[in-house]
Amino acid sequence: MTHGKSAFSGRSCALDRGLRIDTKLISRPGCEKIVRYAFEYARANGRHKVSCLTKDNIMKMTDGLFHQVFDEIAVEYPDLEHEHLIVDIGAARLADTPETFDVMVMPNLYGDILSDVAAQLAGSIGLAGSANIGPSVAMFEAIHGTAPDIAGQNRANPSGLLLAGVMMLVHLGQTEVAAYVHNAWLSTLESGIHTADIYKAGVSQQQVGTREFADAIIAHLGRKPTHLRAVTYTSGRLPMISPPPLRAPAHRDLVGVDIFFDYEDRNPSSLAEKLQQVMQESGLELVMITNRGVKVWPHGQPETFCTDHWRCRFMSVEQGSPITHTQIVHLLQRVIQANLEFIKLENLCMFDGQPGYSAGQGQ
Repeated sequence: MTHGKSAFSGRSCALDRGLRIDTKLISRPGCEKIVRYAFEYARANGRHKVSCLTKDNIMKMTDGLFHQVFDEIAVEYPDLEHEHLIVDIGAARLADTPETFDVMVMPNLYGDILSDVAAQLAGSIGLAGSANIGPSVAMFEAIHGTAPDIAGQNRANPSGLLLAGVMMLVHLGQTEVAAYVHNAWLSTLESGIHTADIYKAGVSQQQVGTREFADAIIAHLGRKPTHLRAVTYTSGRLPMISPPPLRAPAHRDLVGVDIFFDYEDRNPSSLAEKLQQVMQESGLELVMITNRGVKVWPHGQPETFCTDHWRCRFMSVEQGSPITHTQIVHLLQRVIQANLEFIKLENLCMFDGQPGYSAGQGQ
């Protein structure tokens, strides 16, 4: 399972008294790096399929880009199967039939959640190690973090940290040592010596603490499991993935602007009436107002619950014609004179004739 912050960063802000916003940012270079790494990892480790999980049916711009990049790169690996799933059904299948997956790649948030789910399906979140691998620096850790609630109590399962060390050894090319340690760990589990998180009466032979489990692994060094599949590592560091090539800049046309208002009157028609007065002779027209993502003007549903945060979309009066930044500035000046509280704005652009913005729900 691969996921990374190279494909995602975000920012948070409070825009008014009753609203909080986290902005999701996904870049093409970040998507290309993590998706290509997933395919390279699959090929280097003898895997046969790469599954991409996104929510691009809702997050059409950000997750849509991740899905698009996945499809573009997948054709370069004809020896590997590939598939895309919406993350919610993908999570359901992971819980029900995890064996149908091989390598999974997704944006960071989904990967952070589903890696914990996958570890728990295997027996415990304490079993899994993780790696953060860049072109010049790599970091390895247990996926659960520090677990401060049981620190110093000799209760933690050290497997996640141990297997993170195994991953580090493989990354460094110490494949024989990695297999030596990993097989000792498998042999210990097979013998029924288990920490409390995976202990099961009638299956386990002995429940032990952190130190005792580590001592048992040391005692099993040199052994291989007889029922579980023994591990052999034949590859170390993955081939260095070159930075994505620079693309020719797309032709950009500014075609509209979304202005967000803090407006306490919960009647969208009232806000629309005021805005129509201030935009006279601006060359712009108000085409839509949304509240909590749902179109409420024109022809909104009266039962839609509205907050005091409104997105108002302005486009050129001459449909399809670009607008100028000067028009937006003049509109904002008229808004200020009308004592309307705007809290942010977002320009709407077309890139090579394709919209770089989404329609409002119900638009």
